[in-house]
Amino acid sequence: MEKVLMKGNEAIAEAAIQAGCKYFFGYPITPQNEIPAYMAKKLPKIGGVFLQAESEVSAINMVYGAAGAGARVMTSSSSPGISLKQEGISYIAGAGLPCVIVNIVRGGPGLGGIQPAQSDYFQAVKGGGHGDYNLIVYAPSTLQEMVSLTMEAFDIADMYRNPVMILGDGMLGQMMEPVEFVKPPARDLPAKDWATTGCDGTRKPNIINSLYIDPAELEKEVDKTYKKYKLIEEKEVRYEKYNCDDAEIIVTAYGTTARIVKSVIEMAKEEGINVGLIRPITLWPFPYEPVREYADKDHVKAFMSVEMSKGQMIEDIRLGVNGKKDVYFYGRTGGMVPTPDDIMAEIRKIVKEV
Repeated sequence: MEKVLMKGNEAIAEAAIQAGCKYFFGYPITPQNEIPAYMAKKLPKIGGVFLQAESEVSAINMVYGAAGAGARVMTSSSSPGISLKQEGISYIAGAGLPCVIVNIVRGGPGLGGIQPAQSDYFQAVKGGGHGDYNLIVYAPSTLQEMVSLTMEAFDIADMYRNPVMILGDGMLGQMMEPVEFVKPPARDLPAKDWATTGCDGTRKPNIINSLYIDPAELEKEVDKTYKKYKLIEEKEVRYEKYNCDDAEIIVTAYGTTARIVKSVIEMAKEEGINVGLIRPITLWPFPYEPVREYADKDHVKAFMSVEMSKGQMIEDIRLGVNGKKDVYFYGRTGGMVPTPDDIMAEIRKIVKEV
């Protein structure tokens, strides 16, 4: 398979097209603009539809319509734009519709800045809109993962009738790496016999809806959705363990930050400190099991969460550790990226304390 040098945003767009996405609705915002630009150029050539909506609110509701008709559809944005889409995302989740949503995260809050950040973690994994719901959230750390996870996201969305989010950051979106486009293993996907494709009087009409006036009926629907979430938690958790055997300190990090931590691990080895990495690939469902596993090991003295935020994923690490080990934190925010030297300095402090 030939490798192609591509920018991260463009790699996501091409992966989506190769996964069968023929509909894209979006609105420009830095640092993800290459995604809609690529889609605008490529989709018309394959009989697809690109439409720049008048707003993010319009774009996500166009996604709702296309998803309801059974189409493979995607939208992308960056932090403030994703915030504007939250009502529609909740509607899509409530209606049980498959789609892919890309968030190339920038610094916040508010308009913030255009530099990379990971401060949308809470919004992505805790349900940024209203009501009881979850998105399946992938966190790639390389451009090759951006390709493979984007391709897989469409299958996963169809499998569970649930929106899937690709949570990247401005650095991943803008960097260039060689990638290859290899389709994921085929899944036995369910038929979309629920889609509103028109029935011409030949069957009972399908209705896509998230409104239930009767509270008992709504509770029943939410309970049914949470049975689906439980199945996703059982079957779709993804993570990487790196250098964890005999590690004194287990660092948790995802995305760009995990790449930096891998360099820190090599620096720590030179100083005789054994550091391991647990890298969540799915932020929801979160990989609690490996965290629990290493919290029980005697050779692990402490955990450390490294994030490009003021500390959001650390809450899930603490839930996994369950008080068995101390959990430390180091983060930068506002678009600042932690350096290997900064992280290494924090690890030295932890080693002295434990």
